[in-house]
Amino acid sequence: MTAVGIDAIEVWTGNLKLDLPGTFAPQKGEDPEKYTKGLGLNASSFPDSYEDIVTMGANAAYRLMDRKGLEPKDIGRIDVATESAFDNSKPVSTYVAGCLEGVFDGDFHHANKGERKFACIAGTQSLDDACNWIRAGRNRGRGALVIATDTALYARGDAGEATQGAGAVAMYITENPSLVELSTEQGYGSADETDFLKPNQQFPSVDGKRSVQVYLARMREALEDYESVAGDVHPDDIAFIPFHTPFPGMVRKAGMLGYRHITRDTAIEDDLAAEIGRQPREEAFDDEAAYHDALREYMSALKGTDRYADWYGSTIDPTLTLSREVGNWYTGSVHLARVSALKHGLENELELAGERVLVGSYGSGAQAEIHAETIQDGWREEIAALNIDEQLASRYELTWADYEEIHDAHNHDMDVDIEPRTTPEAEFVFDGWGPMGERKYRFVD
Repeated sequence: MTAVGIDAIEVWTGNLKLDLPGTFAPQKGEDPEKYTKGLGLNASSFPDSYEDIVTMGANAAYRLMDRKGLEPKDIGRIDVATESAFDNSKPVSTYVAGCLEGVFDGDFHHANKGERKFACIAGTQSLDDACNWIRAGRNRGRGALVIATDTALYARGDAGEATQGAGAVAMYITENPSLVELSTEQGYGSADETDFLKPNQQFPSVDGKRSVQVYLARMREALEDYESVAGDVHPDDIAFIPFHTPFPGMVRKAGMLGYRHITRDTAIEDDLAAEIGRQPREEAFDDEAAYHDALREYMSALKGTDRYADWYGSTIDPTLTLSREVGNWYTGSVHLARVSALKHGLENELELAGERVLVGSYGSGAQAEIHAETIQDGWREEIAALNIDEQLASRYELTWADYEEIHDAHNHDMDVDIEPRTTPEAEFVFDGWGPMGERKYRFVD
C-alpha cells in the first residue's frame, strides 16, 4: 500500500501576545504560578485587528505553497477545520481559496472545498478525509490542503479566559510524504456529551470539571479501540505522544492515565511493583469507591517515580513547548503539538526517521481519536523550514488596556474600531465588508 500522510506543514500564530504571569495574573489578583505551573501556560496569542481565521489560515497556506513551489493546479481539495466560523453556509475554505488565487497563478475551480466541524477534533477529521481521498484514488495525482484555524476566545471573566489563543496550521497531504505517514488503523471514543457548547454564540459555554472528565474518558476509549485493531501499545515503541492541548495541565493528566494503561501487564509494571506495588485490578475490589481510591493512590505514587518522570520528559513534555507560549488553538492544537515534538527532535539532533508517533485528538461533544504516524526521512528539512520562533519573538506584547480593546474588537456583539498594534507585511489582511455582509481580504506586500 502506498504511504499517505503529511508532506509539509506550516504554522501561523496571531500577531499579538498576552503575558499571563506578568499581565493577566496581576489584573486577576492571582498567583502567577496558577498559570505557569497549574495550567502550564506562559502566554496566549491573539489576532490583531486585521487578523481573523481566514487571514491566519491563508497565511499559513500561502507560506506552505510558496516554500514548496506549489500552484493551485497541484491541489485537488481544500478542507478547513474551525469552530470559529462566521457563516453557516459559505465555508471558510472558499475565502482561503480566494485569497490564495490573488497571489498565485491559476485557480482552484476544480478543487473540492469544505469545512469540518466537530469542536477541536475537526482538524484531525479533515486530515483523515484527505488521506482517505488519496487512498481511494480520487486525487488524480494532486495533494490536499488541510487547514486548522481558530480564534479560541472566551467571554471576559470566564474561567477559560486564561487558556485563549489564536493561530492556524496548514498541512499538505500527499502520497509518499516527506514528514509523517499516517497509519490506516484508528481508534475512537465517542459519546453524546455537553461539556463544551457554542449554541449560536461566539463564546463557549463550558463545564470545566466535566470537560476534563469527558476528555480523559474518551481518550481511554479511543486507546482501547486503537489497540483492538493495531495491537497493544508499548511505551518503548513510541517516540512522542502529541495530545490535543487545551492547556498543558490537562495533558499531564492524560499522559499519566495513558502510561498506566500501556504499562499494565508489562515488564515495566513488574519493575515498578517493588517500589509502588502493582496496579489495582477492579475485579479484586467488592466496592467501586475502594477501587478508585486505590487507583488514585497508585497514580500518585507512579507520578513520583523516576521511570515515569523520564518517560514523560522525553515523550510528552516536548509536545507542549509551543502551546505554553500560544494557548489553545482548538482545531490546530494537536497539530501544533506534533510540530513542537518534531522541533524538539531537530534541536536536540535526535534520529527520528522510522520512529512512531501516537496522536491523541479530541473534540468536545465528544470524540477522541488515536492513530499512529511514522516519521519520514525528510522530516528534518520540513521542520527546519519553519519560522515559528521568529513569529513568537516578533509578537506585539499587549498591555491590559490593549487586551481589553482587542478582545472587544473581536467580539461579534460589539462594534469597535481600533488601530492595529502591528504592521502587516507579506500577509493577508481583513479589508472590510462587501455589499452582502461578506468579509473582504487583500494581500499586503
